[in-house]
Amino acid sequence: MSASDSKYWAVVPAAGIGRRMGTEIPKQYLELAGKPVIEHTIERLAHHPMICGVVVALAADDPWWGQLTLELSVPLERVTGGAERCHSVLNALSLLKARGANDDWVLVHDAARPCLRLEDLDRLIDNVDDEDGGLLAMPVRDTMKEADGDGRVAATRDREGLWHALTPQLFRVGSLHDALADAVVANELVTDEAAAMERAGRHPRLVEGHGDNIKITRPEDLALAEFFLRYQADELRARTISGLDDGG
Repeated sequence: MSASDSKYWAVVPAAGIGRRMGTEIPKQYLELAGKPVIEHTIERLAHHPMICGVVVALAADDPWWGQLTLELSVPLERVTGGAERCHSVLNALSLLKARGANDDWVLVHDAARPCLRLEDLDRLIDNVDDEDGGLLAMPVRDTMKEADGDGRVAATRDREGLWHALTPQLFRVGSLHDALADAVVANELVTDEAAAMERAGRHPRLVEGHGDNIKITRPEDLALAEFFLRYQADELRARTISGLDDGG
């Protein structure tokens, strides 16, 4: 099946509270460039022409979601999230399966990654077309140290072949649902979707993305994300002006 014949859904797990931020509200609802982080995230996904709908997994008692002012051109649905990320994603996938989307593709993206580039989304979709799926990632460039129990260096690890996993992560709805369900039954709380697929014997493709696709985890990340959003807007503006100057 070609990309043009396939349906693509986005799932955004957003039931977490982000303890490392040390704030009173979850990090996905903190203000970034004039609106909550999660609004940037959902709008980036929904504005891609291949995305036909977005499912957000929220905490059952989430008091902030209703304050958002999202205006999207695709359907936006919510499900109740679970105790861990894997439970939240599984609940969203169950909704899609119930809608007959078993053979469709799903892009699972962190709520706290608001700087996703549409060109990275294009590259992921263009390069993943088999049952193993794939994910955006970045090659490790720093020297990697392994720590012992006392916080001292136990070993230096070869960074060759190591990648930082990013999101979105792209898989068939049915395949990912089954892989996550099996992991949950086995009480293996995988921390990303690729790990569930690896556990099921799959070998997801690594697709290199941009380093500005950061996950907001600590307070200083908000300022960095705002810088990246401004930079991306300036970059797009420069491309547009260049195209006009060239007669495009």
